[in-house]
Amino acid sequence: MSDTPALRVADLSQNSPTSFDIRPDSAAMTALASELDLRGLRKLRFTGEINAQNQRDWHLTGKLGATALQVCVVTLEPVTTRIDVPVERFFLAGMETSDEPEVEMPEDDNAELLGSHIDPQAVMVEALALAIPHYPRKEGVELGEAVFTAPGEEPMRDEDTRPFAGLAELQDQLKKDH
Repeated sequence: MSDTPALRVADLSQNSPTSFDIRPDSAAMTALASELDLRGLRKLRFTGEINAQNQRDWHLTGKLGATALQVCVVTLEPVTTRIDVPVERFFLAGMETSDEPEVEMPEDDNAELLGSHIDPQAVMVEALALAIPHYPRKEGVELGEAVFTAPGEEPMRDEDTRPFAGLAELQDQLKKDH
């Protein structure tokens, strides 16, 4: 994406934080917007630091700021979303891994297995992908009910698809009959 290299863990200081400030250029933001299926991306910045957690583990804390341009899922008009989120990751040397096709997710989804490098740029891309609204809507726009049916037929509504909706009415009718 850009020229921000991953940080080699062996080169990180155990005694003082390692700061980072990532501001991708316009070409990198255009490529990232395309990758994330956005209309555009502006003002992307990821700042923070990496601290030693103990003898072997590392803790990344940061702040992600961006302006994402998307398409409203209701009106198809442009929607601008401002994203300002804190980001936190733990890189753990003793984290268990498995080669099994199905494994249980750890309770802390901010924890990752420590490798030879920590890549703040990869963390930025992941955090941005998670922070972007999946179904953006223009302010004040509501999704209405769409009804499709053949001409001359009674349209089926949401209430008609609820299998237990008529049970109370049926129960009342049975009580009246007895």
